[in-house]
Amino acid sequence: MSKKNIVVVGAGFAGVAAAKKLSRHFKKNPDVLITLIDRHSYQTYMTELHEVAAGRVQPDAIQYDLQRLFSRNRNVDIVTDEVTHVDREQKVVTTSSHSFNYDYLILAMGGEPNTFNVPGVDEHAFTMWSWEDANKIRRHIQDTVEAASNEHDDAKRKAMLTAVVSGAGFTGVELVGDLMEWKDHLAKANKLDPAEFSLYLVEAAPQILGVVTEKEQQKAEKYMLKQGIQIIKGNGVANVEKDRVELSDGTIIPTHTLIWTAGVKANTDAAAYGIEQARAGRLVANKYMEAKDSDGVYLAGDLVYYEEPDKDNAPVPQIVQSAEQTGHTAAANIIASIEGTEKHEHKGTYQGFMISIGSRYGVAYLMDKIHLSGFFAMLVKHIVNLFYFMTIGSGYYFVQYIYHEFFHIKEKRNIFRGHLSRLGNVLWALPLRVFYGSMWTWEAVKKIYGLYGTTSWFGDDIVLPFAWLKEATTGASQAVTETATAVSHPVFGLSYAYGEEPMMIFKEAPEWFNSIMKIMIPNVEMALFFQKFMTIVELLIGLAIIAGLFTFLANAATIALVAAFSLSGMFYWVNMWFIPVAIALMNGSGRAFGLDYYVIPWIQKKLDNWWYGKTKSIYRPGVGQ
Repeated sequence: MSKKNIVVVGAGFAGVAAAKKLSRHFKKNPDVLITLIDRHSYQTYMTELHEVAAGRVQPDAIQYDLQRLFSRNRNVDIVTDEVTHVDREQKVVTTSSHSFNYDYLILAMGGEPNTFNVPGVDEHAFTMWSWEDANKIRRHIQDTVEAASNEHDDAKRKAMLTAVVSGAGFTGVELVGDLMEWKDHLAKANKLDPAEFSLYLVEAAPQILGVVTEKEQQKAEKYMLKQGIQIIKGNGVANVEKDRVELSDGTIIPTHTLIWTAGVKANTDAAAYGIEQARAGRLVANKYMEAKDSDGVYLAGDLVYYEEPDKDNAPVPQIVQSAEQTGHTAAANIIASIEGTEKHEHKGTYQGFMISIGSRYGVAYLMDKIHLSGFFAMLVKHIVNLFYFMTIGSGYYFVQYIYHEFFHIKEKRNIFRGHLSRLGNVLWALPLRVFYGSMWTWEAVKKIYGLYGTTSWFGDDIVLPFAWLKEATTGASQAVTETATAVSHPVFGLSYAYGEEPMMIFKEAPEWFNSIMKIMIPNVEMALFFQKFMTIVELLIGLAIIAGLFTFLANAATIALVAAFSLSGMFYWVNMWFIPVAIALMNGSGRAFGLDYYVIPWIQKKLDNWWYGKTKSIYRPGVGQ
């Protein structure tokens, strides 16, 4: 097969989905090269822009470096550049710095805000369609609230503390919900009264959240009204000035902050490519996601206009599910074209819609029959987000999402009200870490030096720490039997009330456990070796915990050992505190006056560079080859 060059323009949901599918299919075919071009070196997780704009997560939480996403996809060449021209006759994509020949091209540049030519929006409103937009809104609100705290004019102060969100679709509702939560923290930080803040959600249509059922609409509206958000329906924005917004009915809302989320259109760059356009500038595609009258050119994402026959000829929606699915269709049909197989018609399947209103409440409509709200709706949204990272094969960002949304969250802004946050001071775990490590170390030393009343490692006999060794070494010498019996007391010396017998977890080892031990330890020699090995393990674990080295792994190992001791019939309930202590110390305790403070970041950096390479702000052609 002759070499085939596939160029994907745009690294949004559609472009990434298409490039991933192509890369996986052709991973063993050196004759196919995929080039992914985007003006940024990262993918923006567009559905979470509101979290950055309203201060819930840090800006880098929704930036996914393309090299990290495609580090294992060796046949994908990542290019950071701006596409300036597409020559469909010569099959050449020209960027600001290079040109790329293609056999197949996927245009997936996404969309941009549609202001519908409302006067003043372009000059005075904020849009939210990029990472830069979200950061701009975040900084503006922080600066405006800070300035308002020093403003003596009551009318001007009120306008500065008023925010209007125009558009009550997914984006608008999610944004106003997060602003609703953020205002309390902004008020506290600037010594203001939260009652001075005003939030408006303005919608030109007669209802909010038009894509879900009336049940979700009512629940969402009821919750927002309860939280103090003022909702205006059937009355859109007609004019915008620097310090006020005028609605269609003449209502004036004094404000310094209007955020426009009322519409989306195709990326305006696509107008220059000579492909037939439909409403909102979207490019017309056929059922295979091929651009009309354009050989080898495919369309995907918010850019594409295709009327779905099985959905009353409604155009594919401009949502994430549709973006990924059109990207998959385009990729599948390029594969079919290269391999000479039958092409696939696009069939959109939309499993549901989930909308967050702040960090702790949401509504969801799933599979055309399931209605959820509150905690469970938000939980489903998080699960869907995590599933996305699984579909694109990014374990790194799967973990990062969990950190940002659950463990590194501030101000209790998640569904668990901050209970999972690990931003606390681990210094107070230091005494417990040293004590716990010392316990393990002392137990190992006692076994080595025979402090259980038997001879040490340096004498003629040795202590066998597990009762099941007696069973495992049937037929062994009387000496082994005696030493096994000699340690039929608590493995660890936590005291208990005088005259009371501590209760064993198991009076004797379960039969299945003994069967495994008989296989692992078939004779006395292996039993003695195993005893020495386990004692060394205990010693190393104890020293590691004291030193704060690999504390997560060391404490996880202690849990495994306690489980083994318990199953052996040699561990007591009075010593079960070992497990919760180990779990507590797994929360980064080695970073407070411990070696993990130095070692873990060093290992992370080395592994990161080895697995992903060095991340850059600009990726040039040839990186992925």
